[in-house]
Amino acid sequence: MTKYTDQGKQDTRSGYGAGMTELGRTNPNVVALCADLVGSLKIETFIEENPERFFQVGIAEANMMGIAAGLTIGGKIPFASSFANFATGRVYDQIRQSIAYSDKNVKICASHAGLTLGEDGATHQILEDIGLMKMLPGMTVINPCDFNQTKAATIAIAEHHGPVYLRFGRPKVANFTPVDQKFEIGKAVMLNEGTDVTIIATGHLVWEALLAAESLENQGISAEVINIHTIKPLDEKAILDSVKKTGCVVTAEEHNYLGGLGESVARTLTMHHPVPQEFVATYDTFGESGTPEQLMEKYGLNNKAIEKAVLRVLKRK
Repeated sequence: MTKYTDQGKQDTRSGYGAGMTELGRTNPNVVALCADLVGSLKIETFIEENPERFFQVGIAEANMMGIAAGLTIGGKIPFASSFANFATGRVYDQIRQSIAYSDKNVKICASHAGLTLGEDGATHQILEDIGLMKMLPGMTVINPCDFNQTKAATIAIAEHHGPVYLRFGRPKVANFTPVDQKFEIGKAVMLNEGTDVTIIATGHLVWEALLAAESLENQGISAEVINIHTIKPLDEKAILDSVKKTGCVVTAEEHNYLGGLGESVARTLTMHHPVPQEFVATYDTFGESGTPEQLMEKYGLNNKAIEKAVLRVLKRK
């Protein structure tokens, strides 16, 4: 059914590290900041090759955002990285005031997002970060799906002027997008064309959406799968073109259904072309400790959950 195959599981945070390594070699204005999580962010090679362009801030994330904002004044392109919970919730005031309101060219790069952080539990598993970031005027919000796309996105945002939130994760997941892909901010990627239902997914749920579509095809259901890697600005044309053909939609994300991708899609549909929609997301809840697989199963964030949502939404057409 699909031309995409798993090239071997890799973690998206390593895609960020690979992108930073390339930027270290090609863009002298890129600098890296980290809040005592170098190993977790996979930026060791960047630091080894560019020690004078790295700032270890320590466990002082608010200070890191202020420093990053200041570095832009001298023409630097700071990539400020930490766990997603600490890169957004802990420092929201600094991001709002010093970066977003001031329109500073800071790239906020957040690993260990969502439930797939796993055993560290609810205090670290932020499921609200997309909502927090997309509501800030001028903030670009990107949530790539695999290693290759995260690397491509990391490189691409260095060329984009303005604040960016780049979200990625901890576990090794399917790596299936092209190695040489061109990453276009705000441009959705059509992964599988279909006629019965549109599945719009982001991040770790994109591969799960492809698996669901394959299972649905065996049941005689033709599912269109779209990878929305950029949640803001949203590719509204791609969404509307698809739902006008299929007549219903399922959105899938590793995030609270309040404030996430699904809500952005619902707003677009309400304004331009209302159709039935089902949400695959967490429902106004915190996470808990467990393996990523256990948590994605319990909270309904996998291919089986997407398949069930499709069957529900088809009944509402």
